[in-house]
Amino acid sequence: MATLPDGRFLAVKRIVDSQQFEEQIVSELKTLGTLKHKNLLSLFGFCVESNIRLLVYKYMSNGNLFDWIHSVKHRRKTLQWPLRLKVAVGVARGLARLHHGGRGQVVHLNISSKCILLDKNFEPKLSNFGKAMLAVHDEFCEMALVKEDVHGFGVVLLELITGMDCSRMNFSSNSILNEWIGNLLSTSYFKDAMDRFLIGQGFDDEIFQLLKVACNCLDCIPDQRPTMLQVYEDIKAITKRCEVVDDSEIQMQPEICPATSQD
Repeated sequence: MATLPDGRFLAVKRIVDSQQFEEQIVSELKTLGTLKHKNLLSLFGFCVESNIRLLVYKYMSNGNLFDWIHSVKHRRKTLQWPLRLKVAVGVARGLARLHHGGRGQVVHLNISSKCILLDKNFEPKLSNFGKAMLAVHDEFCEMALVKEDVHGFGVVLLELITGMDCSRMNFSSNSILNEWIGNLLSTSYFKDAMDRFLIGQGFDDEIFQLLKVACNCLDCIPDQRPTMLQVYEDIKAITKRCEVVDDSEIQMQPEICPATSQD
């Protein structure tokens, strides 16, 4: 972290000097240097000198989503449902912008709760674009890469709903995934699987609707997974029931999204 003369904080990432990380810095520069969106982490600048490789970002005071869901130190200040939904719709909006923007289709390829950073108002920002790339002009390969992002987002939604570290679960087996999803979608099991901090808050119907979106994203057949634009619209509809404002369009910057202070 670095501090500017006016007191503002910056986040500085140092890239180890190697061929692999050289490709990482180029990928991040190409992606964040050309794309501007409220749900993509802002890249302020970079430094390449001798063996030093630095990327400079806007500092996100609330850290990453993974720590808020799983870290012990945050469990007394867990995210309430409206904030979780705000995070979900914001990430979906950012991914929809990547996949459906007017300057070519960009795939992230590293979606997880650890790469979702939260600013002081808990607005989510997608980060870690080291594996990102422009989708190739091959329809089959392009679809496979895009659907990988959709699958990763589905895992993040499950973490928001269950509070479990779903990144450690084995989703490679279609039979295991199908069985688990089938159990989740049964009313009795769903309530047992819900994060205990969400129980009794009066949002069960909305949480179950988001669970169905997550399960669609995790469909074992990639071609049957929805697009991120469809996912964004589905979650946006759920936000209206929870009084989470989302009046932005995917390519527009301004938006008012009130959040409860978690200081």
